[in-house]
Amino acid sequence: MNTPKNPLSRAYEEKLSRMSPFEIKNELIRLAQKDARESSATYLNAGRGNPNWTSSDAREAFFMLGNFAVAECKRDYSDTPGIAGCPEHDGIAKRFLDYLESQPDSDGKDQLKRGYDYCVETFGADPDELVWEWTDGIIGDHYPTPPRILKYTEEIVRAYLAQEMGNRADGLGKEYDLFAVEGGTAGMCYVFDSLQANHLVKKGDKIALMAPLFTPYIEIPKLDRFDFDVVTISANPVDEDGYHDWTYPDSELDKLRDPSVKLVCLINPSNPPSYRLSDDNLERFIDIVKKDNPNLIVVTDDVYGTFATNFKSLMYVLPYNTLCVYSFSKYFGATGWRLGVVAAAQKNIFDKLISQLPEDEKQDLARRYGSLTLDVSKLKFIDRMVADSRDVALNHTAGPSTPQQIMMSLFALKCLNDTYDVYKKKMHAMINDRLAALWENTGFKMIADPLRVGYYSEIDIMVWARKFYGDEFAEWLSKKHNALDVTMRLAAEKGIVVLNGSGFDGPDWSIRTSEANLNREDYVTIGKSIREVLDEYHQNFLESKK
Repeated sequence: MNTPKNPLSRAYEEKLSRMSPFEIKNELIRLAQKDARESSATYLNAGRGNPNWTSSDAREAFFMLGNFAVAECKRDYSDTPGIAGCPEHDGIAKRFLDYLESQPDSDGKDQLKRGYDYCVETFGADPDELVWEWTDGIIGDHYPTPPRILKYTEEIVRAYLAQEMGNRADGLGKEYDLFAVEGGTAGMCYVFDSLQANHLVKKGDKIALMAPLFTPYIEIPKLDRFDFDVVTISANPVDEDGYHDWTYPDSELDKLRDPSVKLVCLINPSNPPSYRLSDDNLERFIDIVKKDNPNLIVVTDDVYGTFATNFKSLMYVLPYNTLCVYSFSKYFGATGWRLGVVAAAQKNIFDKLISQLPEDEKQDLARRYGSLTLDVSKLKFIDRMVADSRDVALNHTAGPSTPQQIMMSLFALKCLNDTYDVYKKKMHAMINDRLAALWENTGFKMIADPLRVGYYSEIDIMVWARKFYGDEFAEWLSKKHNALDVTMRLAAEKGIVVLNGSGFDGPDWSIRTSEANLNREDYVTIGKSIREVLDEYHQNFLESKK
């Protein structure tokens, strides 16, 4: 779409508002960069949630391990420059420990030694088997085996999820099976595909989406192949004082009591507005499933759970009914690595529902997966997902690359060995400091809330229009301008990119900012600019009354 001479025209904004906010973003970036070039404004992009930090010690461990792995390979073919063999299993743990001993002290060395000790002492890992998996994995000379996830990667990540998603749940999460995926977005696609392929949700079925939420969860169900009948569970209403608390009223959650609702998708903590489910919400979920909708399939995307305090996922509250999608991308500054997992309890509703399908559908699945096993009825849903991710025929080549899985293991081990949550406390403090800088400079009131995580803010401009300047002004604003105008004006006049909250099924006049990808002083600028736009609208309103 070509940008018109006046990009702030209502007609153009109405056309744009039909697009995904992540596509509108491209136009906002063009406008913001143009404004920054032509004025004294600084270009600031608070649109996407890509963090501006990286976890350095785990990466240092990765590259140190890589050097060891290359040296191991050079033990073969050492007489031919540029050609090496493959890591040798026997005695590799001793050679690894000797290598570490020979290296100068560093964060990477410490991470590797502590990770090794953790696996041997906690899981009872065979030392040679563990180090060989790491070494062979980081070299990447074999297909991922097992395709679903490497043996010790699963052990490590299960323990990490139990700690971070289960609020330090007992048992190291051993009751869960994991599927390593190419980031949370791949996991999301695989889940939808396999639920449909296995007749657990069918085209036109009723599903529920807990809004506001990440745009693809809104857009995927609309595709022709799914065409789901969507029920919205909304956290958008304002309370009696006119503020958003971004929690789900019982009346909204109770829509899930309808047994015709086959599936519910949520992001916890939400994206946006970045609030975790309350304990009351979690209890309500349990009550709904136990009393009214025992076959409800729950898909929870918990990528932001590590930014919450004492977080507990539905994965641990309703394990039988829940699939959890988790990504390492945000917490570790690793969006480019594409690291994620899908987790399912070993005893789950998915396998049960498949066993209860009509005979014709069972025969359909027997044909679909018959090349993988002689008894398809015993094939777990999560293993079907692995096969579906490669159109079944390429099941043997499924899974993210082995170097990716080793990086995932090292990120997880970093936190498993972080006894005092040093990293977590730093992440929380940094996010909350930026959040405070943003809100303090809008002049809007941020009400203290233990459920708030702060990775994103969803600011409903219409709430503050009423609070500051009254209902008459708010009515004028909604009639005079398209709701996208705030987002467009920030880009075109202030050099600032934020996303429209309406694209996430949030309030029409809301904007979403990420507190992850800029520095504190930038959020001071953004906060002031948001308030300036609102005040400029009000000045125009006063002039119109003259």
